[in-house]
Amino acid sequence: MAMHPRAGQPAELSDRINIAQLVAAYYVNEPDPRQRSQQVQFGTSGHRGSALDKSFNEAHILAIAQAICAYREEQGISGPILLAKDTHALSEPAYLSALDVFLGNGLTVHVQTEHDYTPTPSLSRAVIAWNAKNPKQQADGVVITPSHNPPQDGGFKYNPPHGGPADTDATRTIEKYANALLSSDLMGVQTCEGDVLKHPRLVFCDWRSDYIEALTTVIDMDAISQANLALAVDAMGGAGSRYWQQIAQRYQLNLDIFNAVVDPQFGFMCLDKDGKIRMDCSSPSAMASLLQYKDNYALAFGNDPDFDRHGIVSPDVGLMNPNHYLTVAIDYLCQHRQWSATAAIGKTLVSSALIDKVVAQHQRPLLETPVGFKWFAQGLHDGSLVFAGEESAGATLATRSGDVWTTDKDGIVMALLAAEIVAATGKTPAQYYQALCQQHGTGYYRRVDTASSAEQNRQFGAIRAYKVKLEQLAGDAVTAIDTKAKGNGAVFGGIKVETAKGWFAARPSGTEPVYKIYAESFVDEAHLDAIISEAQAWVNELLQ
Repeated sequence: MAMHPRAGQPAELSDRINIAQLVAAYYVNEPDPRQRSQQVQFGTSGHRGSALDKSFNEAHILAIAQAICAYREEQGISGPILLAKDTHALSEPAYLSALDVFLGNGLTVHVQTEHDYTPTPSLSRAVIAWNAKNPKQQADGVVITPSHNPPQDGGFKYNPPHGGPADTDATRTIEKYANALLSSDLMGVQTCEGDVLKHPRLVFCDWRSDYIEALTTVIDMDAISQANLALAVDAMGGAGSRYWQQIAQRYQLNLDIFNAVVDPQFGFMCLDKDGKIRMDCSSPSAMASLLQYKDNYALAFGNDPDFDRHGIVSPDVGLMNPNHYLTVAIDYLCQHRQWSATAAIGKTLVSSALIDKVVAQHQRPLLETPVGFKWFAQGLHDGSLVFAGEESAGATLATRSGDVWTTDKDGIVMALLAAEIVAATGKTPAQYYQALCQQHGTGYYRRVDTASSAEQNRQFGAIRAYKVKLEQLAGDAVTAIDTKAKGNGAVFGGIKVETAKGWFAARPSGTEPVYKIYAESFVDEAHLDAIISEAQAWVNELLQ
């Protein structure tokens, strides 16, 4: 997709959404359950949509919340449900709708004190902490967030008792229940009488302080504090803005915080590569306002609105490619954590193959999965995984002693880990990465997004590896063609083609009308261009 002429420039008034119209549409617009685009659909991370498109409206949230209640009863989940929200405009009305149903079904609902915002990783950790203390009354959770998506979007994500994103079996069941309720005009949805914000079954919890106090179990906060590094963070007006303020105070960090004010228009953002306001901390365009200050800090970082993603700004290169930082983090952790030698490192199949080389050097098992953090949640929970990351700048890790920290992505600890690495090694993350490239070879990596239709995206699911006749890629013999992930044998809805010198993978987005081609070469940029060109030609022929 071509770069928009205003990409990286500050948003103007004309770029901002009308919040009043958006919230009105949430309540007034009624989805047509016969239209696929207006049904409940769980992608890689929950149901997402916009009230303006009739894909994220009151009816959707009432139906999904009731479906979750039914699913809980099926699964014997009898403890409280923990409810979190981010700072998107649609998160607030969806929060009220969810409370209405959960309380109406007789559930005890835990929320952040003062109905404040809660990052995804904090909710994940709160679920895990409750269940460790209450094994007979397991809790689960919901995070209301569309992650880094534009201001007009809403999202609703279910986290079962392991604390991470629900697997496909759970989301299919919830999706089916919810769409049946939509089709029956919400008959069977139970709501609450009275003020949901002051209901007696509401339990207010200070998850923020609990999370911040426990940071020393996963990150060497003393090393960061003692190094007195000049740090900066772009909070992007997100759910963790107050977290960063409290972290800086609690651990006496030399930390400047930008964009900590909540603005549902996200009017402080710079436009993303396509000219949209999108709070993507892995995008140089969206992060342009912080990047202009990179020379003033030893390290800077950013988080998206629900704080499950991280963007690492190294003063010598600017915003790091997420794959580069994942590789650095894994190498560092393998040397600085006393984790069980049998515990694995998790990566998605579209992440850099340089990670494979680093993990092999440290003689650790590697688990390669489809895209989506749900594939890592159970392994992180039971300790068979001690680190998991994906190329879209999401990752988490075990505690310093090897216990579970979160089973969902944690942008806060990944940012703090970068600061620990600088404090412990004296190297910037970019310098650290270059040293790894000298040791293992340089990986030239790129992702290309192309606009597509829903029908075109569905065609990816029909690909079968044994039917694909690709003998060469960029002049090299093809060594593997897969439609299933090597680590768990799960179908990923696309294709991956490998040679001895590079690879590409193609798959549809789970959240946007685009398909994505990921490619990597261990030769040079020209070789990478050749891989991408041939991959695009093959995909275009497939989708005709």
